Amino acid sequence: MRVCAQFAFCVALAARAFGAGATEAELSLTAGGRTMTYARASLLGIPGATTISVADDAVYKRAMSFRAVPAAALLSGASGDESVRFSRADGSGLVLPAALLLARPGAATAYLAVETDDAPWPPLRSEKRATAGPFYLVWTAPERSGVTAELWASQITHVEILPSLARRFPMLVPGAAASAKSPARRGFVVYVRQCSMCHTLNGGGDTGIGPDLNIPYNPTEYLRVDALRRLIRDPQSLHRWPESRMPAYSKAALSDRELTDLVDYLRYMADRKIVAGSAK
Repeated sequence: MRVCAQFAFCVALAARAFGAGATEAELSLTAGGRTMTYARASLLGIPGATTISVADDAVYKRAMSFRAVPAAALLSGASGDESVRFSRADGSGLVLPAALLLARPGAATAYLAVETDDAPWPPLRSEKRATAGPFYLVWTAPERSGVTAELWASQITHVEILPSLARRFPMLVPGAAASAKSPARRGFVVYVRQCSMCHTLNGGGDTGIGPDLNIPYNPTEYLRVDALRRLIRDPQSLHRWPESRMPAYSKAALSDRELTDLVDYLRYMADRKIVAGSAK
């Protein structure tokens, strides 16, 4: 893993800010075994920093405007198969595939919003002064990639680039007999980018927002293929459940080919359940 390309640039800006006696909120970033600490001025000095408008902010439930750094610029040293952990002030965290955070044409775009003294954000609750800042992971056009409210992260204190899911959770990966171009391998890539934020598989993964996709049963074992495809495209078309947090995946977010590959991956893994660390 290459160390983030912005490190040297940001360190110089941070030193300038601290040298001027400024008191700044700090964000730490770990990549390639190195941890650097950035003041707000450092982050907003990264090339690409801009003002963005968010039509329907997931935390504030209203339109918002932010000074922000594109996640792709902040994580410029990360590769698409790695993961990124966002740690919050309350000790909780959110782990996302780097591929989702690195800008792709036509996809949702992730930003690290930076709260500044001259433009403070509203408090999260009327009875408390705390805001979503000083650092907040936000998205523009989240519907393009099936990004739900759970994938926004407020009050961030630390960002860490992690090894790939495949390296950390080998129980997710198709067997060696599956070639790199096989549907199962291609479907695994889709799972990492679109499903791993909410679903574990064989107990492997960083989150448990949704059910495990293989233990005790794989969805291909209890749903017909056409029903499973319909569930992924629009969960409410199969289960009318207002409290469901699973998004609908349009063809712009998930092509028909990708959907077919994902179903092939799930079907492949149904015969490769792993329980208590042993192949079944």
